[in-house]
Amino acid sequence: MDQDSHCTAERELLEAVSRITTFSTASPSDEELNQPKAEISCQVRKENPEKDDLQDSNASLSPNSSMTTKELQEYWRNEKRQCRQVKLLFEIPSTRVVEHHLSKYVMYKIIILQTGSFDSNKSVIERRYSDFEKLHRNLLEEFSEEMEDVTFPKKTLTGNFTEEIINERKLAFKDYLRLLYSMKYIRRSKKFIDFLTRPELQEAYGCLRGGQYTKALEILLEVIGLQERLTRGNPVSIVPTLCAIVVCHKDLENPASAFEYGEKALSCLCVHTSHRYYTPLLETMISLAYELGKDFLSLQEKLEEWKAKKDPVRVFTLKELAVREYVQ
Repeated sequence: MDQDSHCTAERELLEAVSRITTFSTASPSDEELNQPKAEISCQVRKENPEKDDLQDSNASLSPNSSMTTKELQEYWRNEKRQCRQVKLLFEIPSTRVVEHHLSKYVMYKIIILQTGSFDSNKSVIERRYSDFEKLHRNLLEEFSEEMEDVTFPKKTLTGNFTEEIINERKLAFKDYLRLLYSMKYIRRSKKFIDFLTRPELQEAYGCLRGGQYTKALEILLEVIGLQERLTRGNPVSIVPTLCAIVVCHKDLENPASAFEYGEKALSCLCVHTSHRYYTPLLETMISLAYELGKDFLSLQEKLEEWKAKKDPVRVFTLKELAVREYVQ
């Protein structure tokens, strides 16, 4: 291909990317306006973002005249991957009746699946009627207008443990979760995310504090996948869990795995260096890098740079921070 043809191809590709980029940031479609069931991860505007969420939309590369044809092609592939629809599905396939001392209740098994991607992993949790009821009360306090038409299965004086009532509630709770997730403000709310993750996190951190690192790690690895799906617009929120995984791997003498999850946590904090986990994480990563024979000088430079900007204050170790999470 001669130089003129190469330039023409490059220019045509630039124009195509520009048209697609313009289209992807245009006004929302009819489906989006009518309470979308799916969240498009390539949306540029994020409603009601947290303070730490503002940087994530700048992460992708914008097409410009200095990009080569190969770079433009790679950019276009990334854009298509980011624009793939992401949606969570909730299934409640089974239940079990629990009798504990003088109490008796039904536990609903909830399977959470992700569609619209190649990720076939699923998360499995269990919740009882009172957990759903507490969630509903909490959401009504904050989202009274959004919850106006959301119905919640009422308690009955008798028959709560009959097969008919249990099956009715299985379907009702499935529809309830689906409807809540379809509302952007609610699915991004801390109360909704806590309902789906907090009990397991509390158990994991309890195990961590008790020195049961294998059990804690098992639970944390289950939870982190669900957290990542629920908090796509706010990666900083998963940093504590990632750091707890680092602590568990480190104490179980798995430095390579600890370093891997530490890198993930650092990538979430690249523009949030004032975060309470940043310095302890850097110190731990320097130690792990030295142990593994990896480059630790760049990490050391970041740590010294941060210390030079801040007044010296007492900083907890990564493990000290982790054991303080979810303390009642």
